Parts: sequence; C-alpha cells; structure tokens
Amino acid sequence: MAVRDNPYGAFNFMVKLGDGGGEDQVSGGFSDVSGLGNEVKFAEYRNGNEAENHVRKIANVNSTDDVTLKRGLIGDPRLFSWLKATREGEYQPMTVTITLLDEKRTHVCQWVLKFAQPKKWVGPALAAKGGGEVAMEELHLVAESIEFASL
Repeated sequence: MAVRDNPYGAFNFMVKLGDGGGEDQVSGGFSDVSGLGNEVKFAEYRNGNEAENHVRKIANVNSTDDVTLKRGLIGDPRLFSWLKATREGEYQPMTVTITLLDEKRTHVCQWVLKFAQPKKWVGPALAAKGGGEVAMEELHLVAESIEFASL
C-alpha cells in the first residue's frame, strides 16, 4: 500500500466469499462491510515473591470480531443456503477476502478472514407505504483469524 497524504476512501471495495472461481464463490455487490477487528486477550500473572508490585500481562488468546456484510436483495440464495447448511451441522468454512480499492480501482490492501462461517442472516425490512428504500440483506460472519496485507 502506497503511503500518501490523503487517506483512501472507504467506498471502493470488493468482497469475495470462497477460495476459487467455482459456484461456491459469491463476489461483490455488497454495500457495507463492518466489524473488521482483532483483539489479543492478556492473562494477568504475578509471582508472590516479585520485587515489583505490579501484574505481568502475558499475551494469550487472539479473537476476531464478527464481520457484517450488507447488500441489496438480488434473489441469490447462496448466502442463506450457506447459513442453512451451518444450522444443519455441515462444516463449510470459507475464506472471505475484502479488498480496498483506490480511485483508479487499483487494489490497495486486503483483509482475509480465515475459516469464516455464517452466524446470522437478516432479511429486508418491508413497508407497504414505500419510501424508495432498497430491500437489503445482511450476513454476520465469525472467523477464526483475520490477516491484513498491503498490495
């Protein structure tokens, strides 16, 4: 990723679910991605005979925040089918790649969610009065790890 004076916009990005180009892959079309985060938990430890009266912090378990993907409802059943398979006990983790693009649509950096699985699907809010809103769906994912790469 090139270092520059102006930060990159958060509005040009691509999402790819799946490793290959087969039918398991769902690409693009998402309007929002949120929840990209990672946390290292620390264990507190202190020897009883330590000279200093403070607790040591020892790096422990690493956890990844849940990620939410939102998109306009387009009739593609694969996201809901993936959740259904997970509910029925099928282990179908995927690699999810989120790529940030610059103004020229050049790949800038990416976040790779490893062993991602669907946790929750939310369908559209419907209102008979109208109002011009788009029917949206969202998918909440859990992942075992997240990696960041500059491109």
